[in-house]
Amino acid sequence: MLDNATIDALARAYHAAEKERVRTRAPSVLHPGFTTEDAYAVQRAWIKIKLAEGNVIKGHKIGLTSRAMQRASAINEPDYGCLMADMFYNTGEEIPMSRFIQPRLECELGFVMGSRLRGPNCTIFDVLNAVDYVVPAAEIVDGRTHRVDPVTNQPRCVLDSIADNAGNAALIVGGRPIRPMEMDLRWVGVLCHRNNVIEESGVAAAVLNHPANGVAWLANKLAPFDIALEPGQFVLGGSFTATVEAHAGDTFLVDYGPLGTITARFV
Repeated sequence: MLDNATIDALARAYHAAEKERVRTRAPSVLHPGFTTEDAYAVQRAWIKIKLAEGNVIKGHKIGLTSRAMQRASAINEPDYGCLMADMFYNTGEEIPMSRFIQPRLECELGFVMGSRLRGPNCTIFDVLNAVDYVVPAAEIVDGRTHRVDPVTNQPRCVLDSIADNAGNAALIVGGRPIRPMEMDLRWVGVLCHRNNVIEESGVAAAVLNHPANGVAWLANKLAPFDIALEPGQFVLGGSFTATVEAHAGDTFLVDYGPLGTITARFV
């Protein structure tokens, strides 16, 4: 595993890249043998920097939950990151392009925790008992490293994304909150319109057969670090669409049918 000084330097490079909107070189390029443990250590170090600046953890995100995304990333399990207080937008708000490098939108469900959930051995039943509300969400993902390294031409990999707070940049919350047992969450569908054109669609069962399975997975993964999902925290359960690029002037309508819509304009 990388030493603490190297991990801290990588975390600060990610932080500077986000602040200055200039991509940095990927850790997997700079450090051959970069591991999953290294990647999460960099992510934790970056979150500590954000906390030291006065930001607050408001929840967690789960990514790479669909088999299609896992195959594309050459991994066999999801990844996770932190949701910070300054990442949240409400439906109908204008989204400033000035805080992103190359924003992309994903469609998923958000879980609002009603009671504490801690692994190990959490199951979908524990999740459904612990969650207060489920609500439509749209995650804004971004990449703070070069897609292809300008020196070596080596592409970034999933470990670079994990270190990059699992690619999270912001999220938009809207639609109609429901209780977790109010409907079969597997069959929640979504149509993602950009400028009145349907760019993506999907169904929530693509997330580990049931989106609540992702929350159980997360609680179990966080347990060794003595971290639980706390009451009031917001958990993004994982996307069931591919990403859609967002550009200045784009208007999005994300339609979750009976669960309502999310709208946003990038400016």
